[in-house]
Amino acid sequence: MTWNKDYWEDRYAHKEDFWNAKTITTPLKAYIDQLEDKTLDILVPGVGHGHELIYLHQQGFTQSKGLDFTTMAFEETMKYEPLVSKDQVIVSDFFAHEGAYDLIVEQTFFCSLPIAKRKEYVQKMYELLRPEGKLVGLLFDTTFDKPYPPFGGTKKEYLALFEPYFTIEVMERAFNSIKPRQDRELFIILKKKTWHKKSF
Repeated sequence: MTWNKDYWEDRYAHKEDFWNAKTITTPLKAYIDQLEDKTLDILVPGVGHGHELIYLHQQGFTQSKGLDFTTMAFEETMKYEPLVSKDQVIVSDFFAHEGAYDLIVEQTFFCSLPIAKRKEYVQKMYELLRPEGKLVGLLFDTTFDKPYPPFGGTKKEYLALFEPYFTIEVMERAFNSIKPRQDRELFIILKKKTWHKKSF
């Protein structure tokens, strides 16, 4: 099955977006709240309804952008949060995107991709980040017995994927997850290495 633009638009159209937390989640809010440099170039891939992007702009991070196959969900959220325009969302395939970022925010994007694309995801994140740029966010620390997203995993699997390209500053069970995801998330802070082992 192909999880492409049509797939995601169909899920949004049929209100099958149960992953939508309706607001920025607690771990990401806490991380953003301690950032001081408002000039950071930040990307939120798989932006969806855009809660993280909207919160970043509310906090003065005006050089933040979202990326998604579609702006359908984001446009719906904008009815209630008009601060950010849809011009802040790049409608594109993440793997074809070009740019340079200081910080990339991961929130239910990794788990939306086919497992076979995970190595390519890691390589693309490495490519998009500036030297010592960071990938920060949440990964599911659980598995799902379904043939469609979200797809979970384990810390051991994630370490094997990311360690060749990133310094693992944090990869630990999130202590402040929202209630539906308690004890099922890893909070990550991964810093791009200036060199990497060619393991892929």
